[in-house]
Amino acid sequence: MTGNRTAYQELEERFARRAKVRDVIDLLHWDAATMMPDGGAEARAGQLATVKGLVHEMMTDPALGDYLDAAAEDRALDAWQQANLREMRHAWVRANAVDRRLVERMSDASLRCEMIWREAKAKADYAMVRPALEDVLALARERAGQLAAALGLDSYDALLDGYEPGVRAEDIDAVFADLARFLPDFIGRVLDRQARKPLPLALDGPFDLGAQRRLCRCLMQAVGFDFRHGRLDESHHPFCGGVPDDVRVTTRYEADDFMPGIMGVLHETGHALYDQGLPAEWRHQPVGEARGMSIHESQSLIIEMQACRSRDFIGFAAPLMREAFGGTGPAWEPDNIHAHYIHVERSLIRVDADEVTYPAHVILRYRLERALIAGDMTLADLPAAWNDGMTELLGLRHPTTRSGACRTFTGTRARGAISPPIPLAP
Repeated sequence: MTGNRTAYQELEERFARRAKVRDVIDLLHWDAATMMPDGGAEARAGQLATVKGLVHEMMTDPALGDYLDAAAEDRALDAWQQANLREMRHAWVRANAVDRRLVERMSDASLRCEMIWREAKAKADYAMVRPALEDVLALARERAGQLAAALGLDSYDALLDGYEPGVRAEDIDAVFADLARFLPDFIGRVLDRQARKPLPLALDGPFDLGAQRRLCRCLMQAVGFDFRHGRLDESHHPFCGGVPDDVRVTTRYEADDFMPGIMGVLHETGHALYDQGLPAEWRHQPVGEARGMSIHESQSLIIEMQACRSRDFIGFAAPLMREAFGGTGPAWEPDNIHAHYIHVERSLIRVDADEVTYPAHVILRYRLERALIAGDMTLADLPAAWNDGMTELLGLRHPTTRSGACRTFTGTRARGAISPPIPLAP
């Protein structure tokens, strides 16, 4: 104890400091994705590695273990405080399992990989990004080994525990195996039924990007996003970052189709609403943080796939769309716009996928991720494996495997991006 403070109170203060430094890290990542010039990458990589090393140093202070042990004997803690203490110990165990130098190297390699990926994606050149991705994968395997040894888990489960505490790969395998048996035939039946109906009337562009931005802000407000505590920007890959009191949402826009930008925004707004709704009284404490990626993704997909593709929501949004883009005629009627939003199509890009095909994209990325971490597949094998998986699950084959793999592994570390595989993120 320090002065008159209990061990638990000392822990709360230390974890609050940790959380605030992590908030700074989140904003540095957001800036790197949205505002930072490419020439700033070298400096930013060093900044992030240093700050993440400081957080690791805070968590590996030997005194922290003593405080955790002492607080565990405190019978005056209420249920929330006891839960907070459990989350503190979970974070402490994981931090002490990993070497600080590895934390810094992983941070540095991840940002460098992302910057190379941006150029490689534009050129559809997987070979360009592969050496940097090799570095990230090697470090991820090293980190997995350190965590596995400390936690008594296999490598993949040790990484997974950091994103979905208590869940194991065998739990996911059972769910995904069932879906993988069901989805290919189901997708085919949905497409056959859809083919018997007239195609939706075309919505002709181009669609002014400024109008898209204004429309997206309007729709975000309509579903409850608080712009006093957040903002909307653009990035190479949509994501939601920042902190609960300052949530940062990004999307990307296409001049010839306004729907991907809107749905990207609404998906990330689902993440943002969850963050903005976290308990303010437990801000900067582990128990007040997001519970895990399953809940986070469920919130984003409820908003994107269920709420905002519904006929009622499109009925509300259609007049706003007509006004934004000067649309006239039957193509801009709510029923036709709704038909566009529920249209099912086999596609290569997860973030643009519809509610029927979306799970197949996630299953494929999970399979690739596990194989890479386990060493059952190399990055040289990745393009062909990606193509084979797309054929099996979605009945698609990309004309050039290098492009497909390059689009798949994005290099971003933010929530809402399944690619690259989550355990490859720092």
